[in-house]
Amino acid sequence: MIIAVDGPAASGKGTLARALARHYGLHYLDTGSLYRAVGQAVLAAGGDPADEKAARAAAEALDASQIDEKAIRTAEAGHAASVVAAMPAVRAAILDLQRRFAARKPGAVLDGRDIGTVVCPEADVKLFVSASPEIRARRRWLELNNSGSGPSEAQVLEDVRERDRRDAERAASPMKPAADAHLLDTSDLSIEAAFDAAVAIIDKAMG
Repeated sequence: MIIAVDGPAASGKGTLARALARHYGLHYLDTGSLYRAVGQAVLAAGGDPADEKAARAAAEALDASQIDEKAIRTAEAGHAASVVAAMPAVRAAILDLQRRFAARKPGAVLDGRDIGTVVCPEADVKLFVSASPEIRARRRWLELNNSGSGPSEAQVLEDVRERDRRDAERAASPMKPAADAHLLDTSDLSIEAAFDAAVAIIDKAMG
């Protein structure tokens, strides 16, 4: 069983996907963390995330088991992630890793931006989770302030809109709902309500 959970930054897809993996007893992969790790690796080496050669090398050397969760959750790592994620060579290097993970028994929940369209187009259920830019910016602002990063909420909103634009307009695997994806807007939903709605969609789809 493969469940694809796609959507823009701070839409709640990661929290939802983790909960779904626990509920159905499946493996879970936050594919965005892979791109954050690549971007962070380039930064840590003193490089420029826009340098495709450096980004590709970081992607090819990536060991998912060695990702430093704290280091990749900064605003800088998030920005670097959206830059390297637009590069076809980086996406190609990460694609095989994601597909091998999805093939693990008894199944997996993967969240990202192109799971249902590119990584696992054969997924049993596809969700596209969204929320308004303002709601997503506030969520991300609270998350960053809790970790001590501290940009202004207005700056975070600007970053969210710019990230959306890059993700939607990139030539390689642009962010968009799969044709057969179920749309779930979490703008006015609590975590619990979003989870209940997702479970109802999945259970109905699986019969």
